[in-house]
Amino acid sequence: MTDPLTVVRRFIDEFQTAGKEAVADELLAPDFVDHTPFPGFGPTRDDVKRLFAMLRSGFPDLQGEIVDQFTDGDRVATRKMFRGTHRGEFFGKPAAGKPVAIQVMDIVRIKDGKIVEHWNVVDVAGLMAQL
Repeated sequence: MTDPLTVVRRFIDEFQTAGKEAVADELLAPDFVDHTPFPGFGPTRDDVKRLFAMLRSGFPDLQGEIVDQFTDGDRVATRKMFRGTHRGEFFGKPAAGKPVAIQVMDIVRIKDGKIVEHWNVVDVAGLMAQL
């Protein structure tokens, strides 16, 4: 499976939403670089796995929804929405039971069926305001 769109959709569905860490190990290249890491995290694939473990801890029902998606050669641009319920501590905020929606736009570059680079914009301020 080397089609960039298929790789990214699988990553969103199986890792970001379903939490299958083995899929992150399979689809994120060993030398993966996140050029815009989430605050408090680094640029590696292990950092991505730690980020989503933290997100799932705070929002155990986290679901990713692809709103728009485009490809251009080896790059995939995605506008997506993550939704979940704040049922665990997140960035020092205790669980409030509130639903949240997180807007994200990202671009990933695929090489040989692996995600090798990532750039994104996450509405962190909007997320924190919802908490």
